[in-house]
Amino acid sequence: MDTIIEPRVLKGFRDFLPDDQIQRRDLIARIEAIFRLYGFVPIDTPALEYAEILLGKSGGETEKQIYRFIDHGNRDVALRFDLTVPFARFFAEHRAELPLPFKRYHIAKVWRGENTQRGRYREFTQCDFDIVGTDSPAADFEILFMIRHVLQTVVSTPVTIHINHRGMFNRFLDRLSLREKSTDILRLVDKRAKLGAEQIQSQMIEQVGAAHAEKIMQFIDLKGSFEEIVEGMIELSGGTCPESATLLRIHHFLSDAGAADSYRLDPSITRGLDYYTGLVYETFLNELPAIGSVCSGGRYDNLTSLYSPEHTTGVGASIGLDRLIAALEALGCLKAQKGAVRLAIVCEDAEAAGSYQALAMRFRERGIPCEVFFDAIKVTKQYQEAEKKGIQFVLIPSGCDQTFTLRDLETRQNTDKLRLSDIVDIVAR
Repeated sequence: MDTIIEPRVLKGFRDFLPDDQIQRRDLIARIEAIFRLYGFVPIDTPALEYAEILLGKSGGETEKQIYRFIDHGNRDVALRFDLTVPFARFFAEHRAELPLPFKRYHIAKVWRGENTQRGRYREFTQCDFDIVGTDSPAADFEILFMIRHVLQTVVSTPVTIHINHRGMFNRFLDRLSLREKSTDILRLVDKRAKLGAEQIQSQMIEQVGAAHAEKIMQFIDLKGSFEEIVEGMIELSGGTCPESATLLRIHHFLSDAGAADSYRLDPSITRGLDYYTGLVYETFLNELPAIGSVCSGGRYDNLTSLYSPEHTTGVGASIGLDRLIAALEALGCLKAQKGAVRLAIVCEDAEAAGSYQALAMRFRERGIPCEVFFDAIKVTKQYQEAEKKGIQFVLIPSGCDQTFTLRDLETRQNTDKLRLSDIVDIVAR
């Protein structure tokens, strides 16, 4: 006898049963609907890219986490680790075909070989939305405003969006003559929430010395109102600059929109990826901050220049769907989902399958999902099958006067002599 292969999935990868997948698809549909309200259009890119495309301006932690291999054509390829870098390649390749500014969204899986934890997997889904082709602060504001809109729609708990400006942080490092170490410093600061202030300062001392480490901790720990923190950043970085003006302008936009209470200026937000150059942000659920950011992003003015001599600015954000779902489950904000079908037609005669499907189509044409049972087994068995699928109503098609019997499996009650329109009204309610 042949050996049976044990069915199993890789660590950090998952199967989704129907109820879970319905829940995920419904959440994606709600998010996607908001993207479309703002005029964003969908795109798609391959899961597999040339490694040099994905690693053009990354390296470091990213290179350690990427799934990379030599394919059958002896090409150095890798699975995408996010949706932003493939988008930069996409835009450079199709720029002549796209209107500017171009507003896209992309909801798809990405892969990173990192340590797994709650809400963090090696295969996961991102919901990205970006604006390229304009450096207007109004575009940055629209992305920030959309983050709030999306999360207020799908989450029933308050959120706070933490904002910073990478340019301000770079000016501060220039003043300390530490610009050449900026990548390592930014990535270390980015881990502050995970490692804590003491450990970050200890590691910072090893990298830049005690005096510089103290200054960096002073900068990232600035407190106060939005305007007060900007003033503190200006003082520590050497004076007013275009970056500080951008921060104040964004705050002005948020105030005019009546949304400023949902945003906080946080100099410790740096985002670890190298391609960010301007505003950066991370979003936290007020009642569950420990799960980390559920939506992050920023401005990446130089990213597309890796693939094209033409300079194109861009700004965008990404919702981590899996982490968001983990948070919603922890907060009890997700309702248990069953199949979308609410009505099933009993099979009393296996030879009448055509008639049953024709009847089912009359409901489907009215927007009511309807399932037809295939085998003429006992009606009670068909009731049990429907209940397992989360179907509430079962239609019994017997009768020659164009009326039907409808059974509500929740109440265990039958209603006789119903016309089609009556059943549509009951099931729709």
